[in-house]
Amino acid sequence: MRWLSKLIYFKLLGWKIVGNTNFSKDTIKKAVIIAVPHTSWHDFYIGLMLRKIVDIRVNFVGKKELFKWPFGYYFKAVGGRPIDRTPGQNKVQTIVKLFENEQEFRLALAPEGTRKKVEQWKTGFYYIAKAAKVPIIMFTLDFKNKQNKVSEPFYPTDNKDADFKFMKSFFEGVQGKVKSYS
Repeated sequence: MRWLSKLIYFKLLGWKIVGNTNFSKDTIKKAVIIAVPHTSWHDFYIGLMLRKIVDIRVNFVGKKELFKWPFGYYFKAVGGRPIDRTPGQNKVQTIVKLFENEQEFRLALAPEGTRKKVEQWKTGFYYIAKAAKVPIIMFTLDFKNKQNKVSEPFYPTDNKDADFKFMKSFFEGVQGKVKSYS
């Protein structure tokens, strides 16, 4: 399947990978990977192809209802983990436990929390990385330039405002599939 992913990603779609092209997979076994901007369902298959190309295990979380028949087996097979998203659940701690229970766990999240345009990112990914003591790797979904730019691992500090300013600067000029949301 790797050769097919390469054929589609590089040749048919004309995409490229720049920056930390292997996601530091040889040295970083646990990380939060943030993908921005998340504007379309197309982001999912681009991400699936990219992880196959660089041969990296990446996980994601989704509401537990997604993991029922008929799609549950597929979502689990591609790295999905169900979580209970009903109100009152401490989702950050639930996800931190996933990091604690795995030897290798790279969690891909969209800080926008949706495919719709948002003014501010959600902060859960940041607190997950801090609590799990893992770095954040930034990853662009740049449909304008047909590229996925990948950052070096970034360890959050105790200055949230400065950290968010730094992370958001990585995504400046990036355009998602749905242009009005970028």
